Amino acid sequence: MLNSPFYADSSVAQVWACELDEGRYWCSQRTMYRILAGSGQCGERRRQSTHPPRSIPELVAEAPNTVWSWDITKLAGPARGIWYHCYVVIDIFSRYALGWRVEAVEDGRLAADLVADIIATQGTPPGWLHADGGAAMTSNPLGSLLADLDLTRSHNRPRTSNDNPYSEAQFKTMKYTPDYPNRFDSLGHARAWMEEFMAWYNHEHRHSRIGLHTPASVHYGTAHDIRAARQTILDAAWLAHPERFNRRPAAPRLPERVTINDPAKRIPNPQPQKA
Repeated sequence: MLNSPFYADSSVAQVWACELDEGRYWCSQRTMYRILAGSGQCGERRRQSTHPPRSIPELVAEAPNTVWSWDITKLAGPARGIWYHCYVVIDIFSRYALGWRVEAVEDGRLAADLVADIIATQGTPPGWLHADGGAAMTSNPLGSLLADLDLTRSHNRPRTSNDNPYSEAQFKTMKYTPDYPNRFDSLGHARAWMEEFMAWYNHEHRHSRIGLHTPASVHYGTAHDIRAARQTILDAAWLAHPERFNRRPAAPRLPERVTINDPAKRIPNPQPQKA
């Protein structure tokens, strides 16, 4: 009955009501849906928009100023509903915060100005600038700047925060510091706090993922000498009291290769088996 030509263009509710008006009760509407679902006939018949799958960003940095990552996070203002927007650009190899700004709005022009200032300070643009797919990240002012500099930009896949792990980790470090305010009293207060935090983060914070060196040390090339000095002290401790160690101590290694979605770990498409 549901597949009869008379009801070919009718919904379940229409069929149920028409049959009831003719004095026939077959079953509930829910049962009709179950019957149709069992035959694979319970889908959306209208054309549905589809989007091609986003490509996975795969970036590799083997030295500073190869891949930069940036993002914007919200800082709670003095009252509910008031937010400030903190823009931060970092180098994924060294974790060095190259530049930042705190503004009352999220805007592509402000982001482009920040990136331009950082490039002027560093002296050369990186190979890649990575970010999520927010409005400021995909804005025309930033896109025009990057095109002029021949700088390739890369974006997260939708709802995939792991595609931008370094910026996310930096924001987590920032918001978990003991003196991070629950609310900032003003835009000036937020900027002053960020200035102190960034100085600490770049020049005092020993980052666990870069051999317990500071981001500034790795970015500007002094970390190798510091690691050698650390190793000298550890060697002396080993020679003086070897019984205190299970094995010869070694200073934490510096990164040699930093990636976003490491292409070397990509799972190849399985080859179809021959019949």
